[in-house]
Amino acid sequence: MGWPICGETLAFLKPHKSNSTGSFLQQHCSRYGQVFKSHLFCSPAIVSCDHELNMFILQNEEKYFQASYPKPMHGILGKLSLLTVSGDLHKKLRNVAVSFIGASKSTPAFLHSVEKLSISMMESWKERKQITFCYEIRKFTINLMVKHLLSIEPEEPIAFKILEDFQTFMKGFVSLPVYIPGTHYANAVKARARLSRTVREIIRERQHENMRAGEGDFLDVILKKRSLSEEETVSIVLDIMLGGYETTATLLALIVYFLAHAPAVFQKLKEEHRAIRKSKQDEEPLNWEDYQQMEFTNNVILEAMRCGNVVKFVHREAIRDVKFKEYLIPSGWKVLPVFTASHFDPNLHENPSEFNPSRWTDKASVMSKRVMPFGGGPRLCPGAELAKVEISFFLHHLVLNYRWKTQADDYPIAYPYVEFRRGLLLEIERTNGFDDH
Repeated sequence: MGWPICGETLAFLKPHKSNSTGSFLQQHCSRYGQVFKSHLFCSPAIVSCDHELNMFILQNEEKYFQASYPKPMHGILGKLSLLTVSGDLHKKLRNVAVSFIGASKSTPAFLHSVEKLSISMMESWKERKQITFCYEIRKFTINLMVKHLLSIEPEEPIAFKILEDFQTFMKGFVSLPVYIPGTHYANAVKARARLSRTVREIIRERQHENMRAGEGDFLDVILKKRSLSEEETVSIVLDIMLGGYETTATLLALIVYFLAHAPAVFQKLKEEHRAIRKSKQDEEPLNWEDYQQMEFTNNVILEAMRCGNVVKFVHREAIRDVKFKEYLIPSGWKVLPVFTASHFDPNLHENPSEFNPSRWTDKASVMSKRVMPFGGGPRLCPGAELAKVEISFFLHHLVLNYRWKTQADDYPIAYPYVEFRRGLLLEIERTNGFDDH
């Protein structure tokens, strides 16, 4: 069970390539099997690398298990975050997020914004030979989020301030949770407070203006419903911004990384987007029907999620004794379903270490939830489809305008959140989308 208090936590969180399970899980699974006990995050814990048990845990939220993030994470996320709340409050806040995302994802205004920002980013690179892709793509995703949530334009100073605070916030998200001034954790708590203050000021301005004309943005929609308190409104806005900023940006970076190492996949993806572009007039914008035709693009997204593992595991706790197969999970124990393990399980995926989007052509594999980066059950990520639309539109313009190479020593590392050693430094070359040379 490891050391007193911290147990095996440091070994469990030891950085490793995100397209692998890491030495801790490899050693423990070979020694104890796919389900084993440990002492993690100051609590006795069950670690599950078993796909069936992981699905069972996710599907039985509130019945046998509940979210149980370490207390220091509450200091960063806030006490009303969708990640940490349970029961009726979770349902209430999640329904608000789902209604916004469901209404947004296919609207011409949202699709036009995604495309406009994508084209703008491609244009900004045309005189450059190198870019730090992680920085560029985070700028893209935060600008899109603040535009649709709060009607803030990318060129406004407040957009840059929000981006800076979110970057500080993420560095402390899984750092050593000790509040000492100057540490990543302490800086993240302060950044979260600044972000809350920024959103609160915008809310009060809107209320003072007594709403704006027209449909407005997400914040207007919430304020008109008057179903949430100010604190709940601030929390849901920050949750959607965090999900739409960090996870979408990380997934896009992983796709770009894998495509650089899989020229045949890149070519097939490019052909799909060429066909879509040929069916349209010059400069005619993409629409929802175009997105629905991007079948191979969707397979690329699924495969990058499986191979890259944006989310390695989630925190749960047993709220009663649970019997599953031959396992007894005691009440009060922490339970950690590890998605990475099932993503690299040779019983679920043929040649699991290979980046092969064509494996998802079989829809049965998708329906059997063999890839679980968006979680499952009542906590299934509400923004999954929105993220896929953003990524698909961005990739459309990227593959038709550029080719790229990565650096040999730059690859994704799980901390457990995913970062690239050099920020995914790319050598880029502008191309004609209809020319392979």
